Amino acid sequence: MQVFMLRRSLNSVFVGGAYVFPGGAVDEADRHADLEAVCDGRSDAEASALLQVDEGGLAYWVAAVRECFEEAGVLLAHAGDGHVISFADPAVAERFRLHRKAVDSGEQRLIDVCRAEGLHIDAQQIHYFSHWITPRGAPRRYDTRFFVAAAPAEQEPLHDERETIANLWVRPADALDRERAGELEMIFPTIKSLEAIADFDSSASLLRAVEGGFRLIGDAPETFGG
Repeated sequence: MQVFMLRRSLNSVFVGGAYVFPGGAVDEADRHADLEAVCDGRSDAEASALLQVDEGGLAYWVAAVRECFEEAGVLLAHAGDGHVISFADPAVAERFRLHRKAVDSGEQRLIDVCRAEGLHIDAQQIHYFSHWITPRGAPRRYDTRFFVAAAPAEQEPLHDERETIANLWVRPADALDRERAGELEMIFPTIKSLEAIADFDSSASLLRAVEGGFRLIGDAPETFGG
């Protein structure tokens, strides 16, 4: 099993040059009132319960998909046939390249792209994995959720050459070895996430485990009790 990682721009205020997973903040545009109309597999109530928030949990799934689309060019959404959208056709790939640019600039919302293209976000195939909050006293704090999903077969992830300047596919154990050797700079949650999934031999086995309740809690992976 390999994971996709991006290197943040050296000019980034936060962890410039570090290798991270695609992601970012939940924007107001992600908090649309009718997200269930473009999301398959999870209601807002179900998503909120998983994240242990009162409401609005589904927006985190939308934000995760949007950030993957903006930063890596991967869109975890499917058409009416249930298959994740393919970019194998150059004309389709070009159309979605323009969508990506428009979403990144704020000209379009991801849900508007989905409606225009007849797509639904694959919320059921994106699994909540962990929750990290920066300790008090840190110069820059964040409160973020991590998710796992399988990469689409007919889409090629690439960095955006703006917020991110490089990308790589790497086995979690190899990424950890390279971090210890000083070849790849990473922050604590990234390292701990890689450690938690390093023993899985396939994305399918990891996704089955997370779907069944496997989470990264504190410094070690555990299973939530019923």
